[in-house]
Amino acid sequence: MGEVDQNISTDVVDQKKGEYVLVGDAEDGQLGMYDKPLPCFGCGIGWFSLLLGFVCPFMWYYATILYFGNYYHKDPRERSGLAASAIAALICTIVVVVVLGIILL
Repeated sequence: MGEVDQNISTDVVDQKKGEYVLVGDAEDGQLGMYDKPLPCFGCGIGWFSLLLGFVCPFMWYYATILYFGNYYHKDPRERSGLAASAIAALICTIVVVVVLGIILL
């Protein structure tokens, strides 16, 4: 239970001065999740959909589907842009319903 390998020293005094312990493999080229750039020119699908939605509002609804489909679990950085697009889709829907209500009534 209390056996410790005697070859491994955990005491700082026992380690030689100037020698470093390799924490990670320097040759390993794997990038972390947040080191990869976001899709759509680096701004992410949500923010890209928000900007493109002013030209084609259906992009807001596409991003809303992604938001409610938990797409942001793949990359949490997407959450704010997808939420902004969902809010824009909600506002657009309310405006269209009010305008149609005024025209038809």
